[in-house]
Amino acid sequence: MIHPTAIIDKSAKVPASCEVGAYAIIGADVELGDHCEIASHATLHGPTKLGSHNRIFSFAAIGCEPQDLSFKREKTRLEIGDHNVIREYVTISRGTTKGGGLTRLGNNALIMAYAHIAHDCVVADNVIMANAATLAGHVIIEEWAVVGAFSAVHQFTRVGAHAYIGGGSIITQDVLPFMKTVARRDVGTFGVNALGLERRGFSKERIAKLQRAYKTIRRNNNTQALELLRAESDTTEDVAVLINFIESSERGIIR
Repeated sequence: MIHPTAIIDKSAKVPASCEVGAYAIIGADVELGDHCEIASHATLHGPTKLGSHNRIFSFAAIGCEPQDLSFKREKTRLEIGDHNVIREYVTISRGTTKGGGLTRLGNNALIMAYAHIAHDCVVADNVIMANAATLAGHVIIEEWAVVGAFSAVHQFTRVGAHAYIGGGSIITQDVLPFMKTVARRDVGTFGVNALGLERRGFSKERIAKLQRAYKTIRRNNNTQALELLRAESDTTEDVAVLINFIESSERGIIR
């Protein structure tokens, strides 16, 4: 169950029920619970203790030193509970002395690729952190909370139980339990991608007709815009693509 290329420190505790993949590194003072799976190229630093039935995917760095200028290589810890899934390139830091010396992840969490849990965080049971979600130091995430992809949570902030943070949100204050919290979406279109279309061989005439269609879309609601675009006698194939795209939209279009 342990690949011959894996490197395991003599002080590490790895039960016979665990699987350790090729080129994985399990450092000093790491303790695994039963039936853990450590994929190829994953790295575990100690002191770190994992419960049972955890799955650590390739290139995750678990129990690494905290990214804190005050850290002086003290022997701080990381504790992880049971039945967690920690995906590729996730980083979880150990604690700092000034923060209590412990980072803790509970049970049944899904930590998706590229997420980061910084020093001294406490992440409760059944939490989901989507891809590239980031926790600064000393953050508390309560049970069943969801942190959306590419969201960042400021240090010393709390996220309440059953909260949902929408993707791409910057969180600088406590997030209420049971509530949905999301950054405002000031997303809009800013004209035809004329330079890109020129590079792909579109003529100036084709681009001009798309620009005219764009103005019609911007100035009217979908129903009105579609009626006006269909009524034009010289509707081009490009404009037809726009019409079909708007008609088939299920989530609405960005204007």
